[in-house]
Amino acid sequence: MAVFVCPRCAHRVTGAERTQGHQPRGCPACGFGFVFEMMDDYYAGPLTALICCDQERRVLVAGHAAVPVTGWPEGELIGQEVSAALALEFPDATDDPIARSLEWGVRVLQQPCTFRPHGLDAPRNAVADIFPAYDDDGGLLVALTPVTKG
Repeated sequence: MAVFVCPRCAHRVTGAERTQGHQPRGCPACGFGFVFEMMDDYYAGPLTALICCDQERRVLVAGHAAVPVTGWPEGELIGQEVSAALALEFPDATDDPIARSLEWGVRVLQQPCTFRPHGLDAPRNAVADIFPAYDDDGGLLVALTPVTKG
């Protein structure tokens, strides 16, 4: 069964819940206009930034925890290419995991990365989970979780 996650608030709904009343709906929790289809259920942690992008990797929504994690106001991220805006780098990868997800339609999970929060010079370590969109619009969801030293 399909699971959908709201990029704004991270609320999850199943396909059956989404189409109650015969019309697909946005998020029943926060009212956001669309939800992102996932192959499997995904639980975003409280410090996981959900960033939804189009086929050209431009940010459409900087939702759940994106502002506190990245320091970027959503309005300044929208329309920017996600890797450039966040100075997102994947030092251990042999290719670009975002490009791979878009080209092959595959999930890329637990990918170590660095990003630069708004207004800071030093990069921050994180783990990225990248999910391709399964609708005709394409695009992807980037889930960025900072790595905390413990």
